[in-house]
Amino acid sequence: MKRVLFLIIALFLGAGAAFGQPRPVEASSKPAAAAPANPAPVSFEAKYEGGMFGYTDKEVGMLKFDDDNQRLIFFGKDQKEKFSIPYKSVLVIYPQSKSVTSTTGNVVRNIPLPGSVLGGLIKEKRRYLVMHFDDPDVEAAKGLVNFKLDNKELLDSVIQSLAGKANLQQRGDAYYRPKKIKNEI
Repeated sequence: MKRVLFLIIALFLGAGAAFGQPRPVEASSKPAAAAPANPAPVSFEAKYEGGMFGYTDKEVGMLKFDDDNQRLIFFGKDQKEKFSIPYKSVLVIYPQSKSVTSTTGNVVRNIPLPGSVLGGLIKEKRRYLVMHFDDPDVEAAKGLVNFKLDNKELLDSVIQSLAGKANLQQRGDAYYRPKKIKNEI
């Protein structure tokens, strides 16, 4: 009787161990990116906040989709091309927003009057396009570039358009390029 009981317990433990093994993630059949409700304009104003090697100064300029050459170009104030990022080099893109005290709020807060401390409650929302990419000019270097955009609608349409052009997959608000899995036997 003990042997039968031992055999039954061993079978249950063996079955439990088989179910506890990791399994590969199934590929989803979802499209890379849905078409944006409002397509992004071909060129739009953006403020470069930093991240590209060799370009440390923040600068207001224009971002432009160059579909003929499969890249995103940043033009500076002087309307000259500063740098470009090929669509195939884009790894991850996502929106980021920060709520900060506006300049007016800081000025009002520092006025020496009763109640001026409430000026610190005047907030504004800043929206950024954050892009991780493989730098095509520097081997073994990955870059992270930030662009400040004017409003949420523009930011969302730019992210969706860029994700579609770069063939990225969606995860929440972000889009990413999945790793290529090597099957070695």
